[in-house]
Amino acid sequence: MLIRISLIVAIVAALAVGALNIFQVRDKINTLITQRDTFHTERDQARTQLASTQRELSKTKDDLAQTQQELTNTMTQLTTAEADLKVQTTRANDLSDKLAKATQTLDDTQAKLEAYTLTGFSAQQVLSLSKTLKSAQAELEAVREENGVLQRTVSRLNNQLAQLIGITNYVVTLRADLKGKIIAVDPKWNFVVLNIGGDQGVLDDGEMLVSRDGKLVAKVIVRSVQKDRSIANIVPGWQLGDVIEGDVVTPAHPAS
Repeated sequence: MLIRISLIVAIVAALAVGALNIFQVRDKINTLITQRDTFHTERDQARTQLASTQRELSKTKDDLAQTQQELTNTMTQLTTAEADLKVQTTRANDLSDKLAKATQTLDDTQAKLEAYTLTGFSAQQVLSLSKTLKSAQAELEAVREENGVLQRTVSRLNNQLAQLIGITNYVVTLRADLKGKIIAVDPKWNFVVLNIGGDQGVLDDGEMLVSRDGKLVAKVIVRSVQKDRSIANIVPGWQLGDVIEGDVVTPAHPAS
């Protein structure tokens, strides 16, 4: 009987130990499963973050390449503008010299003509001098016209150069005697058409004041210049009244 009881006790103890071991093993298994799932989650997050970082790096490389290309293009434009400005400035200086010489020739010819007339030279001699005078006057006028074109070209190139260099607070100056009128108004798109253009000295980005009966109405900025026409936008915050056809425009920043 005692042996049977001892055997039963031993079996129960063995079962208890086995159950305990099963619970411990199950806990370890659950812990391992949790650790595995956590590892997988962290791995997936790391992969996602790596892919995002690689995309951002690729985009940054593309942006850098585009910026470098834009910088190269800007430097090329700047170099071209500087070279063009140098050539046009040299031509303008040469024309100024020619203008001075032509003016001197004209003055000398006029003086000689007056002297010959007073001294009683023949009509043939006076006619010859008159032809020489007219020729000098025509040459002088041609030089003056070409010089004006070159001066406007130099001004335009100076404006472009200033914009490329990035000069802050730069304003485009226009001829002090420049004056025109508005010949068309588009209130929907807020632009006007002027009856003056490049031949009269209008330059891109030049600002002009709009007035009527001596009173300021608005300010416009030139956006497109043609031979004898210009298109300008009304500057926001400067419109004090309705702009109409016939309003007078003058430079907001006249050249000294």
